[in-house]
Amino acid sequence: MKNQFEIEVEATATRFSTTSFWRSAAARKPGSGASPALGPAVICKQQNSKEVSKPMKKALFLVLMVFAVASLAIAQNNGVGTIPNQDVLGAHLGYGRGCVMCHAPHSGPGGNGKVVTDSQSGEFALWGQDLTPLYGLTKVFSGDGKTTYSVTLPAQGTLTSAHDPNTVILFCLSCHDGAVAANAHMQNSTVETLPVVGGHAPTLLGADGSGATNPYQNDHPVGQFAIVSCNGGTYVYGWDCSGGGNTLNPIVMNGTGSTAFLTNYAGSFWNNPSNPLSTITSSANTVTCTTCHDQHSMTAYANAKGTFATSFFIRGNYVPQTGGNNAAQFCRNCHGGESNEMHGLLAVPTT
Repeated sequence: MKNQFEIEVEATATRFSTTSFWRSAAARKPGSGASPALGPAVICKQQNSKEVSKPMKKALFLVLMVFAVASLAIAQNNGVGTIPNQDVLGAHLGYGRGCVMCHAPHSGPGGNGKVVTDSQSGEFALWGQDLTPLYGLTKVFSGDGKTTYSVTLPAQGTLTSAHDPNTVILFCLSCHDGAVAANAHMQNSTVETLPVVGGHAPTLLGADGSGATNPYQNDHPVGQFAIVSCNGGTYVYGWDCSGGGNTLNPIVMNGTGSTAFLTNYAGSFWNNPSNPLSTITSSANTVTCTTCHDQHSMTAYANAKGTFATSFFIRGNYVPQTGGNNAAQFCRNCHGGESNEMHGLLAVPTT
């Protein structure tokens, strides 16, 4: 029995094979109405519809299948770049250990073979790495030569939530420090190759091999002093948004430029209903590790606009290897003053 799809394909192929176009083109000699520029008209011999119907049906079936697959691919991937057909956890599959690498279902770090003495061992997020070397330490992040972006990690026994931004930083550094905290199976090298320049980047922030006296001062600020504000007052590098700053009011991208940005960069983390920034005491708009990175997806980013190709666990459409502006667009999520839109260009697409 033929299914409905096969019946419709057969009917379409039969109609196509019996059209006047297939039967004949204007068979005329030069000088009898044929175009001098084109020369003799091509004579197409009329074919019996039964002779051509089978190959035509097969060809049309293949064409329809190609369009169906292409349409499905387009529906699943928005924006720039191609999402590889591989597990989104990528490097965080941990050589096959998967979720257990970070979230031990039993006994906290003990479930990963670590002997620790921690009064809150594994209590939050079933965290399976040793936090004890990092408790209570102060890390000074910078990037602009200043020492104003210090982060004091929670002391032992004071954790209250896995979603507290400083606790998030603590969790991340239990793998990505490499100095006081054991490197936790890390190889200090990105799995992905750096686009354009090649090579690999270090993944241990506290032991990056840079020779810096304080290696954290060459890392982007995070924590309670890394505050994102809207454009206004003495701050001229932000978006024409509302809210933000050292307040409990989340940023709303509702200005002329910021609204246009959300259209031009559909893969923005602002195209999500939740605030990508974090709450620390009196501030609701601070940067933490998971503002820029989604630790659960290395290659795909999803928001209210669709699913986008990404890399390095970036929380947005980020594929610099395409040679376009999408990497710059990601940084403009917070650095609105450097955007096309805040320079008056409201329709520059993401490439």
